[in-house]
Amino acid sequence: MTWIPWNTQLRELAKQCQYLEALTLYRQMLRCGSSPNAFSFPFALKSSASLPLPFSGQQLHCQVIKSGCSQEPFVLTSLISMYCKFSSLGNARKVFDENPISNQLTVCYNALISGYALNSRFFDVIALFCRMREMGVSVNSVTMLGLVPVFSEPGYISVGMCFHCCCVKLGLNLDFSVANCLVTMYVKCGAIEFGRNLFDEMPKKGLITWNAMISGYAQNGLAADVLELYRKMETAGVCPDAVTFVGVLSSCANLGAVSVGHEVEQRIESSRLGLNPFLNNALINMYARCGNLVKARAIFDGMPVKSVVSWTAIIGGYGMHGYGEIAVELFDEMIKSGIRPDGAAFVSVLCACSHAGLTEKGLEYFSEMKMKHRLQPGPEHYSCVVDLLGRAGRLNEALELIKSMQVKPDGAVWGALLGACKIHRNVEMAELAFERVIEFEPTNIGYYVLLSNIYSEAENLEGVLKVRVMMRERKLKKDPGFSYVEYKGRVHLFLAGDRSHPQKKEIYRMVDELETLVKKLAGCKDNEERRNKEALIDMGVHSEKLAIVFGLLNSEPGTEIVVIKNLRMCDDCHLFFKGVSKIVTRQLVVRDATRFHHFRDGHCSCKDYW
Repeated sequence: MTWIPWNTQLRELAKQCQYLEALTLYRQMLRCGSSPNAFSFPFALKSSASLPLPFSGQQLHCQVIKSGCSQEPFVLTSLISMYCKFSSLGNARKVFDENPISNQLTVCYNALISGYALNSRFFDVIALFCRMREMGVSVNSVTMLGLVPVFSEPGYISVGMCFHCCCVKLGLNLDFSVANCLVTMYVKCGAIEFGRNLFDEMPKKGLITWNAMISGYAQNGLAADVLELYRKMETAGVCPDAVTFVGVLSSCANLGAVSVGHEVEQRIESSRLGLNPFLNNALINMYARCGNLVKARAIFDGMPVKSVVSWTAIIGGYGMHGYGEIAVELFDEMIKSGIRPDGAAFVSVLCACSHAGLTEKGLEYFSEMKMKHRLQPGPEHYSCVVDLLGRAGRLNEALELIKSMQVKPDGAVWGALLGACKIHRNVEMAELAFERVIEFEPTNIGYYVLLSNIYSEAENLEGVLKVRVMMRERKLKKDPGFSYVEYKGRVHLFLAGDRSHPQKKEIYRMVDELETLVKKLAGCKDNEERRNKEALIDMGVHSEKLAIVFGLLNSEPGTEIVVIKNLRMCDDCHLFFKGVSKIVTRQLVVRDATRFHHFRDGHCSCKDYW
């Protein structure tokens, strides 16, 4: 058998990603006495790199040298790429430096640049590119596709912009793949406006382009922009794929846009993507965060194969809704089924325990995480446990846990302690937690408001004024509270004290009537006294009250109403909703900044533990 059919078979096997079979065929070729050549080695080297088999790759390298093929450009490039995939960058660079022709070949530079990028060698990438330009070696689109992803971190945005300019000078920005790569770079760096401007300027937009922008918006928490762009994508006649749907569903989850999410689910089914596990996980998360836990569970139960991500999504859903006992049962069931929990799974179950007041169970899981599952807790896990202890009133234990942390506590850890101080009105420890938390997040307005509320409840006017001065000096402004409810496919948004809605007269009339009735049920303060107090702090009627009353005015008796709120629910509104749920005899659901509250017949699913 001559070498031509051997090479043909090698190429086909490597092309079909049958790498083990390719190496087996290569050995068979050697046993048959056929000598490999410059057309054989690239496929064998690629197969060895993809498996990965470093020792096999080194043997192939020896054969390349013995055969005299080490000067062949494609063999040389394959060797460099192979060592880079093994993370053996020293050997890759040695291959590059010891072959004089490497300095003149674009493909060799491209292979090493991609290897450095793959291994996050930022400075080596820049140095090699500069050498490439000094040597007069031509730069092509493949060079830029290897370079640009390295700068997809916020700290490297200025360097990334320099390479964007370089692309423009060389005319490479007109290459469709390079333009897509630049859009991805900007959105990953958080430079959304630059990414959108480049996106808008592109004369041709393919599915990858739309997905890059949609995913960028989703990753940066700009859910409304995701949905707006998704509609434009549909209008442009571009057919979405699984990547598109994941970005859209995550945004629906953030916004509580259940009608759009349901529409996407129908598109998924019609596109025959219903068995895609990533989409099913996204659907579970979306329905759980939009308040439809029954639908989320149905999708979970219908999945033939459940990954740790699937279990984490449903556990987190039950935890968010306050059903900690069910979340715990599911977590234990997951372990019994042979699925090994990861860090994200432990965050979900610890949060569930915290929201449900399952303090001892949460502490048990935290211990098992380290001792049984050999997972090192990160700041996010400590934050959950501090919250767990803090809600239970065990503030000193929470503080001692922070002091004993094996990793440096971040803002979220100290923020959890500050939140617990608010619940239990511990001013002294709150001041300590506040000093620490603003070291990490000096512009997070929520912490300033939290401390101000702690001082206010303690009737410490001097403390309230001190916080306000700090906010003024640092030019920080409190985020406005808003809530919204979806009605007939349209979102109706309300700000605190909002009087812009067409139904404002009916809404405020019903608010007054309901507050009078709730007062009789629970002995609340007079409406006039409450309104005067709210007016003094420029608050007005809280937005969730306006949203729920709008829902009551416009929905059929007996139907559930779901309200989404951007801030944590206050005690007054929580009491109001409990009373209203008893008066109107239907379920009212509020998703605030931390969890769901299901109000029915005068009770809340959180059992006043939130």
